[in-house]
Amino acid sequence: MPALNPSHRDRAQERKPVLDVVDRVSEMCFGLYMALTFVGAVSATTAGPDAPQTMFRAAIGCNLAWGLVDAIMFLVRTLAGRGMLQKLALTIKQEDRTSGVAAIRDALPPAMNPHIADDDLEPIRLRLVSGADVPERPTLRLADFLGAIRIFCIVVLSTFPVALPFVLLHDVATALVVSRVLTLAMLFGGGMALGHYAGISPWRAGLGMMALGVAVTIAVIALGG
Repeated sequence: MPALNPSHRDRAQERKPVLDVVDRVSEMCFGLYMALTFVGAVSATTAGPDAPQTMFRAAIGCNLAWGLVDAIMFLVRTLAGRGMLQKLALTIKQEDRTSGVAAIRDALPPAMNPHIADDDLEPIRLRLVSGADVPERPTLRLADFLGAIRIFCIVVLSTFPVALPFVLLHDVATALVVSRVLTLAMLFGGGMALGHYAGISPWRAGLGMMALGVAVTIAVIALGG
């Protein structure tokens, strides 16, 4: 069985995108929900001639903070996931065949387990056993930091339209309505993208995502936002 050498791993990592469709759309939707809630909360305590500028700064600040947190958590998840894989590889190298196959099975998504036999996992175990040495500790690569920057940009840029009405419109109430309508429209588009990717009706997924946004808006308004 050929070993999975570093060059093979590097080529595999180059082929795999840092962020897939679900990640990109999910980050956008999370940012929209956060901005929708935060802007509504700020509007309840904001009044006066400087209200539009205050709302704009609040929305931008929310987007920047959420994007930064999301980017940091992406790095944390990446590091933790890489550590789990290295722990799995070390376990397989040190244990016998039965324990190694069981360790691989435990690492699989639960939905896949009924469809995969132990004989199907044995080639994976052999590749890990005969492969290159496993590093002592997981590390982050340049591609990981670039992925974090991409997440930050996705969250900030996708939620910027939510803040834009507070610059273009002087009436806070009108700007708030336009901001919420834009948010719901973007949530609908994000839901359609997720539905298309997941193999379900894009219209149903879009309407479901937008309905959740409407529920959040109603809750914010009920609380005074």
